[in-house]
Amino acid sequence: MYLLMAIFAALAYTTGGVFMKLSAGFSQMLPTLVVYILFFVGATLQIHLTNNAHLGITYILVLGLESGCALLLSHIVFKEPYSISAIVGISLIIIGTGFLRLEAS
Repeated sequence: MYLLMAIFAALAYTTGGVFMKLSAGFSQMLPTLVVYILFFVGATLQIHLTNNAHLGITYILVLGLESGCALLLSHIVFKEPYSISAIVGISLIIIGTGFLRLEAS
């Protein structure tokens, strides 16, 4: 349940980031509103996660998952290209967060 909730928090933050870009510097009202709602959802989930777990490990886990989600969504939604070194770097971050999760268990 912990990992699933962390994934949902990361997806909420990442989707909020997509809408942040769509908000055009917060000049578009609807995407701006969606940013705040999704960030609120992500923060609420993360607050629940940190209630019974290590703050640092939970925070880094969500950030690591968020980096992978951001890579995928930015490529799918905005067609942003990524170099092999960027993909390897983000993969290492995700792998590292996996090791942190093992430490928290």
